[in-house]
Formats: sequence, C-alpha cells, structure tokens
Amino acid sequence: MPRFEKVSFAGAAGRALAGRLDLPDEGAPRAVALFAHGFTLGKDSLIATRLAQGLADRGIATLRFDFAGIGDSAGEFADTDFSSNVEDLAAAAAWLRARGTPASLLVGHSLGGAAVLAAAARIPEARAIATIAAPADPAHVTHHFEDSLDAIRVHGAAEVPLGAHRLTIRQAFVDDLARHDLRGAVAALRRPLLILHPPRDQIVGIENASAIFAAAKHPKSFVSLDDADHLLTRAEDAAYAAEVIAAWASRYLERKLLEAVPGVRVVEAGQGKFTQDIFAGRHRLRADEPESAGGNDTGPSPYDLLAAALGACTAMTVRLYADHKKLPLERVSVELSHSKVHAADCAACETKDGRIDRIERVLALEGNLDEAQRAKLIEIADKCPVHRTLHSEVWISTRLAD
Repeated sequence: MPRFEKVSFAGAAGRALAGRLDLPDEGAPRAVALFAHGFTLGKDSLIATRLAQGLADRGIATLRFDFAGIGDSAGEFADTDFSSNVEDLAAAAAWLRARGTPASLLVGHSLGGAAVLAAAARIPEARAIATIAAPADPAHVTHHFEDSLDAIRVHGAAEVPLGAHRLTIRQAFVDDLARHDLRGAVAALRRPLLILHPPRDQIVGIENASAIFAAAKHPKSFVSLDDADHLLTRAEDAAYAAEVIAAWASRYLERKLLEAVPGVRVVEAGQGKFTQDIFAGRHRLRADEPESAGGNDTGPSPYDLLAAALGACTAMTVRLYADHKKLPLERVSVELSHSKVHAADCAACETKDGRIDRIERVLALEGNLDEAQRAKLIEIADKCPVHRTLHSEVWISTRLAD
C-alpha cells in the first residue's frame, strides 16, 4: 500500500497550496524530488500520480502540489501566471528545506518542466533536473488557446476552454510568458539535466527537446520516449520515465561523504577523452576541456583551475588584509584570463624569445575605499601565496606509483 502525506504550505503570495508527499513503502527515502505538473493538470493528474509513485517505488520521496488556482490549492487561476508558478516552486522547495528534507531532484512535465528549469537557480540544493515533454519557450502554451488571443488582447481577458475546464486567461498571463528567457536559464543551469521527450508528441514538438538540449551545458542527457503521447497516458510509459529518471539521478543524489585524501588526487573519470575526477581532501571536483578542444565541457579546463587557484588566493589575501586593517571593503571579486603571448611583448620579463604565459587579473573592490586604500589592496594582491609560487622557481618531481 503506497505511503503518503497530505501536506499544505504557503505559496509565494501567501495562498495555501495543497500537496501530497509520496513516500517509499519501507525505510527512509534515499532522496527527495519536487515535481511540477503541466499546464492546468494538477497534482492528481494521471501522469503526476504515476510518476510520483514510480519515483517513490524506487526510493525517491516526491512532493507534488497544485499550483495556485488549480485543484485543491487556494487562489484564482486568472490571478496566476508562469512567474507565479516559478515562485510557488521556490516556496515548495523552501518548505521541504525547512522540514529538513531538501529537494535534491527537480522533475517537471510540460509547462512544469519549463517551470523547474526557470526555478532551478533559486533551489541550490537541487543536484539534478529532469524534464518531460517540456517546451523550450513558456509562450508555447499559448497554442492551447491561440484562437482566443485576439479576444484576450481586445478585452484584457477571456474565458478559454482548456480540456474539461473553462478558465479565464488574462493579457497579463500572456505578457508574462513572453518575458521569460528559458534558454538563457538553461544555459546558466550548470547542473545535470535529463531531457525526456516523445518524438511524436503532438502537443509539444520534439524540436523543443532539441532546443533545450542545445542550450544546456554538460552534463546533459536525452532519452526518447518512443511512441508515448504527451501525457504518457499508458501506464508503462510513465513507469519507464520514472525508472529512467531514478536510475539517471542516482549518480548525482547518492554521493556519500568522501574519505579525506592527502594532497590532491586526479583520476580519469572514464567519460569522454579528457574528463578527470579531482579529489582534494574531502572535496570532489571535475576537470575537462571544452567541446571545441575535443572534451565534454563537464568541468573547468586545467588552465581555468590554475586561474581559479590564483583568483581564490588573491581574494582571500585581500580580505585578510582589509579585515586586519579594518578597511571598509564590502566585497572583492577577481576576474582572470589566461593566454600565450610573445615574450618580446613583455618588457619586465627575463625571457625574451618564444611565447610565455600571461594571466590577466582584474580586481573589483566594493566599498567606501579611498584611492590610497585601493592602491594598497592592489599591492597586497601580488603578495598572495599562489601568486608568489607562480613567480618563483617551482620544482616538480614525478615518479611512478609503487
């Protein structure tokens, strides 16, 4: 017998949102997912129910809820828009976070898929995102009522037949859809993304999946749902989607605390030509090369990591000095870039032939600092330990492991 909890929490506008938390039959969940339903569907729609229960069967507790004005949640649909859905998703994530069960996985179907992509930046604990039949542009939803767009424009609102419902759509709803740059949000996601889409989807065409995939950075994956329809009406299609999502997400959701390693260890990840796993103490990083250099772009390049080390050390050193001297430094940021230049172009360099490495470092110092204080902090930046290491003679000893 499925286990679940009926829940209620305050949405972004203070309206009570009704939800259901599906739980594994036995034991504690291995992860928690937050699910966003499609346009007007609700938490109790067939696809939401089957997906949530399918994830719960695989150990992932799943919160599904009605957006404001839908199903059992308070509010009027006419007063909502895509932005309010995104806000309600952030509120749902905050509720999960507050109860000590943060959402490490975001899943969204159709317009709910677009909503989780837009909301992900506000849910930093989400380690992975999966979308099902999602549009690449929220404005795609206007196809559902395109015959009414003129009436909405003229009168400011119109009652629109949507499935078994007749709902009021306002011009503000249409305008809000057009304001969202979803592809920009996808490009900035920088988290694992799984895109599931039926190739024969008659509601949201497969070209939407292609556009989302093209906008996303690695790691990203695409899974075809073969001959499924947009709503995954057949039980086996929903079960397959849940199984794929759970299996794919497991590598991102079940990372245990690593044992501390002495120094730094770098190991080939076995994914792509250049991808490396980096272990530093208890921390794990990923290095790669960009796609233009034959890599998968799943992490910074070695030179990016070198610049990052210098940048981090610079900011730390400047902060330590500013705090010690009680300077009004509010924030320091460092931008760095690496290039190869002709040695002859560097008047201060001892090397005069061939090419040398050049790292350009730009400091931004925020706060009520006078010119003398700013000049001193620039001087201090050159005293960071990594800076000194890069300017000193370095001896690298290499040997074979025992």
